[in-house]
Amino acid sequence: MEGRPVGVTWLLLVIMAFFWLLLIFYTVTTIAGLWYRAKRKPPKPLADYPSVSLLIPAHNEEVVIADTLSAMLRLRYPGKLDIYLLDDNSSDGTADIGKEFANVFSNVHYVSVPPGEPKGKSRVLNYGLSITESDYFIVYDADNQPEPDALRLLVETAETTERAAGAVGYVKTMNGSKNSLTRMIMLEFQVFQLLMQCGRWALFRLGSLAGTNMLLRRSAIEKVGGYDVYALAEDAELTVRLTAEGYRLPVVPESRTWEQEPEKLKTFLKQRTRWLTGNLYLLEKSMRDLSHWGGRTFVLSMQHLLTYFVFVLLLLFSHLFLVLGILNIDVIQLSAPLLMLWFMSYMVFTIQLLSGIVADRNVTPKNVLFLLLMYFTYAQLFIILLVRSTFLHIRSRARGEEIGWDKTRRFRQKVSDEPS
Repeated sequence: MEGRPVGVTWLLLVIMAFFWLLLIFYTVTTIAGLWYRAKRKPPKPLADYPSVSLLIPAHNEEVVIADTLSAMLRLRYPGKLDIYLLDDNSSDGTADIGKEFANVFSNVHYVSVPPGEPKGKSRVLNYGLSITESDYFIVYDADNQPEPDALRLLVETAETTERAAGAVGYVKTMNGSKNSLTRMIMLEFQVFQLLMQCGRWALFRLGSLAGTNMLLRRSAIEKVGGYDVYALAEDAELTVRLTAEGYRLPVVPESRTWEQEPEKLKTFLKQRTRWLTGNLYLLEKSMRDLSHWGGRTFVLSMQHLLTYFVFVLLLLFSHLFLVLGILNIDVIQLSAPLLMLWFMSYMVFTIQLLSGIVADRNVTPKNVLFLLLMYFTYAQLFIILLVRSTFLHIRSRARGEEIGWDKTRRFRQKVSDEPS
């Protein structure tokens, strides 16, 4: 690195160190996830099953809600199960469909949620908690179709795990074969909803709420004060508070639900901007609350910071160095270690995806081709998302505004075989 300014040299060394740290973390977590899946045994049946309230937050969901409620009625649960459709001021036919089901099935309840601010899923779930009395509650998004044993497996695991605040299932993509975008989302979920979750549980006894197919013990969420109504990433925010209180969220990969994913890039960007903005809010909140950085919560907070922000920034830096080197600009000379680092990033990212489809038994020539291309296409979208989310978050803080909840568009579709 002769002739390079000392400051630039140190910057490159810091960037390389962070990249290697991330690569090692992802590699170890992936291996641990594969090990956990291989050795895990199904939970044992319980002598007595606790009561469960199933909460479905809904706003203008007439396209999917009949299929969703039908799927909930197919759940095989030995204990008392009540299904609550929480209608958040829908202006379409959601109410009519919900009332029809409630009139036919005694355990289905249509609930009109009173108007209130701020709007969003957290406020609706808090209202659902206030009108129910079950030992546990489980949340499903309005487009979900869980497999019949999904709830039972979560309850059995939560009841037999020490200090469990509930349990977390696996979210699968219903429309993975629709187009290139949905296939890449499906492949991403097979890593981050399957291997990374399993790996974190195996290594640190840490689970993360996924927003849907998640079971929670009523006493645990009441202790931490319910949902934060200002959190757009309400699942991540609640995960941190529960972990800070010493609770655990075991991961149950056998408990599976199927959901729709965005089929258009514009819809995807809007959805993920909300997710990332919610994580910016969580990061800001964590900076004010030291309990988010103690014990196992430190691992969780650092994982959020590294995954959503540091990795994207380092990805952007690596592209900058690559372009400057190709253009032969002397401000920063491209060195062999940086080229190797860029190549290793691609290899680890791709191997993670390959491990995901192997563990999920979804290896096909088309899936392998897509995962080889995802680093250069799908992964780059997260640079756009970070810039967009940061701008919106800073603007909302400057204006003293709250960023509104952005609903993902639904469409008619039923669960089919896994994509080819």
